[in-house]
Amino acid sequence: MFAHKYRLWFALFLGCYSYLNTLYAEVYTYYQIQAPWYLSLLTILLVTLGVWESNRLLDNRIQKSWANKTQLTRIGISFLAGTIASVLIALVIIAITARGLAGLRGAAVSLPMKLTTMYATRINLFLHIINALFVFIGNLRQKEVEAEALKRNTAQAQLQIIRNQINPHFLFNNLNVLSGLLVKNNPEANEFVESFAAVYRYLLSNQDKELVSLRSELEFIQPYIFLLTKRFPESLSISLYVQEGEKDKRIVPGALQLLIENAIKHNILSKQFPLVIDISVNGNNSLVVSNNLQIKSPVEPSTQIGLNNIRQRYELSTGQTISIKKDDRIFSVHLPLIT
Repeated sequence: MFAHKYRLWFALFLGCYSYLNTLYAEVYTYYQIQAPWYLSLLTILLVTLGVWESNRLLDNRIQKSWANKTQLTRIGISFLAGTIASVLIALVIIAITARGLAGLRGAAVSLPMKLTTMYATRINLFLHIINALFVFIGNLRQKEVEAEALKRNTAQAQLQIIRNQINPHFLFNNLNVLSGLLVKNNPEANEFVESFAAVYRYLLSNQDKELVSLRSELEFIQPYIFLLTKRFPESLSISLYVQEGEKDKRIVPGALQLLIENAIKHNILSKQFPLVIDISVNGNNSLVVSNNLQIKSPVEPSTQIGLNNIRQRYELSTGQTISIKKDDRIFSVHLPLIT
């Protein structure tokens, strides 16, 4: 509020309004203040403007210097600093107008100085109350915007997960494998069908959740890994290194599936060059999904939809974000584990 682009006009209006109030209350007659009306108006205008501008400068510095404190703490510190500045500004301005311009001396200056100081501190209090209202209303609106954005991103991510699973390419690949197993009368056909159903069952049951336990995500990923190993025999290796004590922490649902699909999409998979994906928990309370880099040629275009959805859902749901690391050999994504 202090930095509003029309602040000078607001200060002018507030000063004039305050001066009219002093006339209506007959302050100058009651206190027998002998000063021309224009000096009284000038004093009030200068005090109002000085208090406003000093608070603008102080508030800007406090917001930056005390950024690690709560908003309420910063507002309190800004109010105390503004009060001190208001008193000093009032004393300087009344000395200039009453003593320098009006020629008042001794006891004749004392009363105007007290009244001006009281006015400055009250204006400071009024401005800080208005500023606090602006801050809290702004925070409320920001929360509403973030909540709406979370709903949109959750819906987009859910749609992306389902699309990754039920697009014709995915369905035909797995149905071809299934038909081959059935023709050979292979008992693995039953396991394939059960894994295929488990993947869809998990997606349907968790599509409305913002976070799920790592345990349930790992249980889901096991049948999904089975489907992939049948689709890419001897070309894909996925390893899990997660201790039991970490499994009750929470992550975004479907994140592992999206990251595995992302690795398969952009890398070569063959018996000569198998793709190796490792899923583990590091010492920084993060789940790390990494793979060896063997980029396809020509490079397949990336939409970044999967990674961006995971990042945005983490930021909006938990205030944390994922990190991506890449070198000549390894690509890895670090997912925060939420306790």
